[in-house]
Amino acid sequence: MAIEKVGIYRRWLEPVPVENGRPIPKSQWPKKRRHSWTVRWFGTTGRRYSKDFKTKKLAEKFARDLDSKIKVAKQDRPIRLTLARFIQEHLNVMRGQVAYATLADQRRALGFFEKFIGGSVKLHEIQPRHSEAFVAERLASGLAVGTVNKDIRTLRRIFNLAIDPRGYLEDGQNPFARIRQRRKASKNLRYVSTKEYRGLLAATTRLWWRALISVAYGSGLRRAEILNLTWADIDFENQRIHVQTKSSSRRLIEWEPKDHENRVVPMSGESTQLLANIQAESEEGFPYIFISPERLRRIKQREQTGLWNARSEVVNNLGRDFDVVRRRSGMEPCTLHDLRRSAITNWAQRLPIQVVQQLAGHSNITTTRKYYLTVRPEDMASANRVLDEILDGAKIRLTQK
Repeated sequence: MAIEKVGIYRRWLEPVPVENGRPIPKSQWPKKRRHSWTVRWFGTTGRRYSKDFKTKKLAEKFARDLDSKIKVAKQDRPIRLTLARFIQEHLNVMRGQVAYATLADQRRALGFFEKFIGGSVKLHEIQPRHSEAFVAERLASGLAVGTVNKDIRTLRRIFNLAIDPRGYLEDGQNPFARIRQRRKASKNLRYVSTKEYRGLLAATTRLWWRALISVAYGSGLRRAEILNLTWADIDFENQRIHVQTKSSSRRLIEWEPKDHENRVVPMSGESTQLLANIQAESEEGFPYIFISPERLRRIKQREQTGLWNARSEVVNNLGRDFDVVRRRSGMEPCTLHDLRRSAITNWAQRLPIQVVQQLAGHSNITTTRKYYLTVRPEDMASANRVLDEILDGAKIRLTQK
């Protein structure tokens, strides 16, 4: 069986010695408390093994030998298990380690792949040609290229885990390793101008909507991040918002930010005032800003009956209701996420890109560059002026000759 996570630990062989009626300090245990040394390691199935030694030197030698077996690839032959068994094990192991939405994506992609190739096939028998055929079949079914590319990325990551740390496949046996994502035309990114933002605020008298739109456009938060805000997250004095994990309690819904990253973002003076106005009208002691007491009560009821998960909507029909406000303002079509994208674009005009990445909550700066930095109308106008200046300068030089 392949060896993983080798560690060396003391094993105490007697209770803590007592001197003058009191246990000796922990710092004196190694010298005055009898002990041996234990080497512990885990196999690819998750089973833990251990072996005791009288001295640390012997334990370290044994641990080095185990490590050397890994380094020179002398592991036992990987376990030959079926795809169905691997899927079952993978979903059990990953539950709690990744976000609910990520696990749902993995379950979906694995389910489609199992249906295509069959759950009884051995994991090591799956070849790149099977992956290519699966991708072709998905595309032929009429799925969007982006969806198929997401399946490729998801399955590639999962089969990498089958290699390391689980040891079910050897290096180079990932059937999705060389499957290229299909090209697709990039969409035009929607930028919401400050004039359009003002139009949105003017289109509704409801304080709830005005505050939500202001936070989305000014602080660049995701929809779920906004809806899960509590008053404890708001630093009115310094005009900052803390996007942070929340544990389930009687009055809180379990939630954590995307990529498990807590962060702090700035808040405009306008957002600060709007939130202060909401707080003045809110129920005393109620934690949430945008979730009503009645809605929280319903969510807690669904939690108790097992009908609530991380993908459930804390506020129903938000996109539909935002579109009503948007149409009332006379704006061209846009989404709440376009407000976030526009906030990130605005930051990028004045702040270094790595700061923008951190404020946006992106784990990869490529995401910030590719999907969130849009060309504003004023940027295009500036480009036109630069072009005219260059061409006019060239015209003058030619005339002088």
